[in-house]
Amino acid sequence: MQDVLAVILGGGRGSRLFPLTLHRSKPAVPIAGKYRLIDIPISNCLSSGLRRIFVLTQYNSESLNKHLNLTYKFDNFSSGFVSVLAAEQTAESPDWFQGNADAVRQSLRHLGNHRYREALILSGDQLYQMDYRKMVDSHRRHVADATVGVTPVSAEQASSFGILKMNRLGRIVHFEEKPGPERLPELVSEVPGLGPSFLASMGIYAFGREALERSLANTSLVDFGRHVIPEAVPRMRVQAYVHRGYWEDVGTIRSYYDTNLALCQPVPPFDFYEASRPVYTHPRFLPATKIEQCSVRNALISEGSILVGAEIERTVVGIRSRIGRGATIHDSLLLGADFYETLEEIGQASRKGVPPLGIGADTFIRNAIVDKNARIGAGVRILNEAGETERDGDGYYVRDGIVVIPKGGVVPDGAVI
Repeated sequence: MQDVLAVILGGGRGSRLFPLTLHRSKPAVPIAGKYRLIDIPISNCLSSGLRRIFVLTQYNSESLNKHLNLTYKFDNFSSGFVSVLAAEQTAESPDWFQGNADAVRQSLRHLGNHRYREALILSGDQLYQMDYRKMVDSHRRHVADATVGVTPVSAEQASSFGILKMNRLGRIVHFEEKPGPERLPELVSEVPGLGPSFLASMGIYAFGREALERSLANTSLVDFGRHVIPEAVPRMRVQAYVHRGYWEDVGTIRSYYDTNLALCQPVPPFDFYEASRPVYTHPRFLPATKIEQCSVRNALISEGSILVGAEIERTVVGIRSRIGRGATIHDSLLLGADFYETLEEIGQASRKGVPPLGIGADTFIRNAIVDKNARIGAGVRILNEAGETERDGDGYYVRDGIVVIPKGGVVPDGAVI
């Protein structure tokens, strides 16, 4: 893998994950209590022997850039790097990134400063484990110009993805972005060991260097799924690489919520505990979590938290969380805090009528996401009892039936949402 470059796409607006993307880019959104989404593809790269990694950024990129700079450092005797390529206006290209393919196109001049045989194009907002060496080996074995990582999906899911059809040799013969139900019978592929299947693009691509440059030569092709791959299929050798493990596209509030809560299962679908494939993140050197007289069932409790007399069930509790006495948290995500408040700061906030960081005493939260640095007062009820699906409220949002308290949000004592 010494002659492979990894390019991680991290520049999208992430509008479907709003309000979690109100102040951060999508790859910077926390996951599993202590990680960020960007940690997943980078950790996959490191476990696969890939040490030269570019991350393309554009919108709300400050927190993502800070996280990358603090986390991924290589010593002076290594050629490895994790380098941020921010969108930039140049004389040749005065526009910002117009799509994921355009982002790679505008970055080719930076990639060209490095020797590489293949470029591996990755998404920054997915949860999965993959040994990229196997995909690159398959790409080379088939002498492919491009290889698309694919995963089997159900007929119900197929209309949400780019669906491809491959022949018996694994070559892609047709690619269609988000096909309607009437098109699905024409898009069934025979997969060894699985039988007839719908194969969805994972947004993971391996390109030979020359093939990548040819594919991006046409500046009107701004998106890989909608433009580049469909245009390449009839004129290039484009292969499919079937991924048979867990994969989740964390692109909406509902999928983000469900994916996190699935990690609370006794045997979660994604394994953060596999020692041979660790997931890396910023080392924070936080103290152990303190749990006093609490009931905790099927939950993830991140380090540096303080829980007192609380009932926690099927909930992810993020770093530095504070949960007050008598609080009940069910089926929720608490993303934690970026800092601790001192007793003096808590007193100052109290005199202003502002709750301290964290969850107040006797508060009940269910089916909710509480973003970082939120202040939830005492006796608050966050339940969405009205069963609303979409709403922008005073200091909160409802998306896909899930109440989201934004980063830094304040919910006063006794409020009911």
